[in-house]
Amino acid sequence: MQHYHKEYEPPEELRDAIKCFWYDRRAFGEDLSGLEVLPDGYAEIIFYFGSGCSVETEGGLQALPSPFMVGLLDQPVNYYSKGWLEIIAVRCFPWTVFDLLGLPAGKDAVHIFEHPIARLQTGLDVLMRANRVGEALDEVKQYFMDARSKIATDSMLFKAGVAMRKANGTLPVSEVAAAAHATVRTLERNFKQSSGHTVKDVSAVMRFEQVRNQLWTYPETNIAGLAQELGYTDQSHLSREFKRYSGTTPAAFARRSKKRKQAVSGDFVAFVQDQD
Repeated sequence: MQHYHKEYEPPEELRDAIKCFWYDRRAFGEDLSGLEVLPDGYAEIIFYFGSGCSVETEGGLQALPSPFMVGLLDQPVNYYSKGWLEIIAVRCFPWTVFDLLGLPAGKDAVHIFEHPIARLQTGLDVLMRANRVGEALDEVKQYFMDARSKIATDSMLFKAGVAMRKANGTLPVSEVAAAAHATVRTLERNFKQSSGHTVKDVSAVMRFEQVRNQLWTYPETNIAGLAQELGYTDQSHLSREFKRYSGTTPAAFARRSKKRKQAVSGDFVAFVQDQD
């Protein structure tokens, strides 16, 4: 599969809400192909161009509009497409994305929503057809710059998020609250209201992401040592959490990563792996 991926740092004004913007281009071939999305510590807004995109649900494949949102995942999700697919996406911190867009927080893996941001699609499609990817990215960035300028920063959530990211999700909730100068109860209430998840939920996914990235990049990593480094009780604890979020064991994931290391490059993004 032909694949190109690039990430872009957000402007300074957006760095308390957005991790990065990214562009992805893939050639799937003539037949419908699946891609597995593994959980990470972010929510993402996805604009796509070219072939259609569907998500696997209990009732079968569901066609997705552009844009759609991938919420904070707690298990893998499978997407399907064929032909060429191009993506412009916004990777947001889960405690900021709903406030940024003026949406009620939700826990769904995939959010199909009605929002003024969808009006960007027509203009972006024109730019992408003309291969003016940089200009399309600038349009999306400007939209979020305007949105960010209209909302007040929640300093408590910002401080909590900084502490959580710095510790890669390893801080106990009490220490996150202390870093945010708030009580545990107040922090949890505000955090869940803004993200749809608890501090513990998000921290667990952030920690899983560290394990996943390490094993993807360095499949030979000692798992017991990684468990100790990231604050798991022991290797069994890490393995249980890893399987909960990925559906596989860390050892099996490492073997899979090693096998594909030369064939696949780049960091994990919304669409990360071909399915076997």
